[in-house]
Amino acid sequence: MTFQTRIPLIYGGGGIGAPGTDCKLTTTEAAQPIVDEFCKHGPMAIDTSALYGHGTSEQIIAEMNLHSSRVDTKVYPIAPGDHSPAKLRESCEKSIAALKGHKIRVYYLHAPDCATPFEDTLRTIDELYREGKFEQFGLSNFKTYQVGEIVTICRKNGWVQPTVYEGVYNPLDRTIETELIPALRHFNIKFAAYSPLAGGFLIGHLLDEGGLDNVEEGSHFDPKLPFGMWFQSRYRKMIGPVRELRDVAEKHGLNLNQASVRWLQHHSAMIPSDLGIIFGGTKTSHVSRTLEYSAEEPLPEPVVQAFEDCYLKVKAGVPNYHHDPAWYDPKKYGY
Repeated sequence: MTFQTRIPLIYGGGGIGAPGTDCKLTTTEAAQPIVDEFCKHGPMAIDTSALYGHGTSEQIIAEMNLHSSRVDTKVYPIAPGDHSPAKLRESCEKSIAALKGHKIRVYYLHAPDCATPFEDTLRTIDELYREGKFEQFGLSNFKTYQVGEIVTICRKNGWVQPTVYEGVYNPLDRTIETELIPALRHFNIKFAAYSPLAGGFLIGHLLDEGGLDNVEEGSHFDPKLPFGMWFQSRYRKMIGPVRELRDVAEKHGLNLNQASVRWLQHHSAMIPSDLGIIFGGTKTSHVSRTLEYSAEEPLPEPVVQAFEDCYLKVKAGVPNYHHDPAWYDPKKYGY
């Protein structure tokens, strides 16, 4: 039987990085079985960034057998001016060198660099695109109005336009649905969803009593890691409504992980022509479950309604889909 999902799948390489970089898959030998499992039905796509693994994720991925899968990567503005022409070109060349012949499918601006005029950044992106450095130009974590501004600048100058937007999206993080998704559809920009299981919160095990206080070392919710407290503060307050959602799913013979994957595939704002859902996983069992659940049928209506009820209870406290670098100051750089 042919493996088929309504929305394409992409493997997220954020957990791949050298030792000492807060990543769990620290060698090619550790990561290869995960990618083997993900690609067991044929070539997929791998999502990474020059930021992941403190710059080592691309290097490790380059040494792996990717089974003809495509690679998407990003450039994050760690400091003001990182998307200026010279630095952007340098970053792109570094990614190309790190990937050792794996051609870049989508090259993303990972977040806005408001210290650099968009015109300067986009001119350089167009030059790199026309030099064959990558196949598609993407945006990630930008505000809706910035997407419109960027498309307008590109059209005015005849430059390559963004064709993909990567953003946070899952049953709890749905702020993209109001303005961003309609804008992307208007501009014919595909969407790619990251953090589809809310960093693992929607797998379900963290909902148990004391679950968020006894997390696995190195996981997304490990408070010792830079993003650990961010995940803790983002989702801890949602435990009650998500437990109610889990209970409804279980009454219909589904676990929360399974129901969440099927919601994304069949009941979310995503459409089959979108780029895909970016799932992580540091064990082959994680990836195997994702593949299995992604190919399953739509959810029963009571479970779909339970997802809506859950979101209504948590939406007031859900942060926006966009974010800026830590150095960003709107008083200095504008909005």
